[in-house]
Amino acid sequence: MIEGLKFREIDGERLIVAVVCDENKNVLMVAFMNEEALKKTLETGYMHYYSTSRKKLWKKGEESGNYQKLIKVYADCDKDCLLFIVKQHGNACHEGYYSCFHYKLENGKFVLTEEYYK
Repeated sequence: MIEGLKFREIDGERLIVAVVCDENKNVLMVAFMNEEALKKTLETGYMHYYSTSRKKLWKKGEESGNYQKLIKVYADCDKDCLLFIVKQHGNACHEGYYSCFHYKLENGKFVLTEEYYK
């Protein structure tokens, strides 16, 4: 399965974009995965990612407890992006929001659109 995917070279790492949605198809977050993160996700059933800033593999929720249980995986038509449907436990955003997409463009400014969950 991994052999058919198109990873991109970014900062010396082979990465693929991961779009993550909950069971209701609400977009929770977008992150990168390397091959190891994808394999760990498929092996364990829990979402793993590659941090481009820390240059390391990480399991979602390993520090916060806000983990993501894998439900389904889809690839886009070019096989250069993956869509994950997950059961979100707690908040997806490290700022304490359910989704990382909690700012909406209104009148030329981004304004907060979701209640704070912390």
